[in-house]
Amino acid sequence: MTIAPSTDHIRETPHALLTVSGLNAWYGDAHVLFDVALSVAPGEVLALTGRNGAGKSTVLKCVMGLEARRRGELHWEGRSLLGLPTHEIARSGIGYVPEDRRIFTDLTVLENLETGRRAPRPGLPAWTPEQLFAMFPNLAAMPHRRAAHMSGGEQQMLTIARTLMGNPRLVLLDEPSEGVAPIIVAQMAEAIAGMKRQGLAVLLSEQNAHFVARVADREVRLDQGRVVD
Repeated sequence: MTIAPSTDHIRETPHALLTVSGLNAWYGDAHVLFDVALSVAPGEVLALTGRNGAGKSTVLKCVMGLEARRRGELHWEGRSLLGLPTHEIARSGIGYVPEDRRIFTDLTVLENLETGRRAPRPGLPAWTPEQLFAMFPNLAAMPHRRAAHMSGGEQQMLTIARTLMGNPRLVLLDEPSEGVAPIIVAQMAEAIAGMKRQGLAVLLSEQNAHFVARVADREVRLDQGRVVD
């Protein structure tokens, strides 16, 4: 599968869940995003690509309200996200899997999953540990293992699984293939395909071109904080 550069990100995707336009962001006095525009529809996998430092992770953090200095339009199901606290954005149906995982290392796999549990959302599947263990067989083999005793790839799987326990409509994945073994990368790709089959939207930041080609429907490429074709 080859993904050609496209300008499709400039216009709003029909029935988009998330629409971003004119997004600018700063780290201190440094201007790091310049008028970024994109949209993501239900059941779609959109990849943000580009070199390290291109601004991919910053876009995800802006969506989640984790960047204090941002300007532009961020609409989630027609509602502006600007000014909303991160916890309210998460409760609205956006799940975030950061690159540094942030799992509870002193809790077991099952206990970590329980920390992410939220009520089912209308029209979406209600994820259970059993379904997630089917998606991630590695986790099924270690439900009572403490997260501190898991490999980096297994911890990444656990972070994604815990996020899905919140029954989100959109999942933000920050570099899911970074620093994990090829067999884990393949399972990550299958997991993303499983999310798509369930109607979830996925917005991922990713440098691995082969991984992007395997999982993404569309690609938005960033360079120095700008969308490029």
